[in-house]
Amino acid sequence: MDVFHYHLITSRVREVEARYVGKLGFALVARYGSVGDDLATFGAGVGWSDLDERGFRLRLSELELGAVNVVVQPGRWEVPRVDHVGLALTDDEFDDALLTARTKGLTVQEHGGRRTFVSTGAGFRLELHPPREWLDELLDDRDRLYLGELRLKADDPEAKATAFGELLGLQARDAAVSVNGTIVRFVEGGPQGRPELHAELFL
Repeated sequence: MDVFHYHLITSRVREVEARYVGKLGFALVARYGSVGDDLATFGAGVGWSDLDERGFRLRLSELELGAVNVVVQPGRWEVPRVDHVGLALTDDEFDDALLTARTKGLTVQEHGGRRTFVSTGAGFRLELHPPREWLDELLDDRDRLYLGELRLKADDPEAKATAFGELLGLQARDAAVSVNGTIVRFVEGGPQGRPELHAELFL
């Protein structure tokens, strides 16, 4: 089981994207959106000024470094909030998590067999993936860089950590859950619902 992804929502998409690329060394995978009524995807070779001239409307910006994938989506919050955290699971871990979710009456959304989202009941979701070839390729980079800690600011850290851990069959301690070397930690002072991104540690 590995944490490899998190999805941020913010009104400052360009600034947040620039932080990951310029300060942290992430690569821009692509920007996804539309031009007029047509879907459009642009890579790193096309700058924001060119996109503005084309009338591009951003839906998602995807960034990647080592075994870490981050998506930034336009939204109403200046400080980025986490919509979901993505995990790579074994087949058994995946089945167990879905069984736990359904037993607890949590919402499970499956998108064409490609992505499965599970509500934690605590204001955010988990994106769960069974073994996939593209994930194996991404996680092969774990020796180079992976997410050591994801720190999230929340209104009720203990409750959010417990909800996160229970769904995955893991124990929460001191408002934190350890997932194969990655600590997902919740701290005081955040909003209700989706937690705010507070800090990251890459190893």
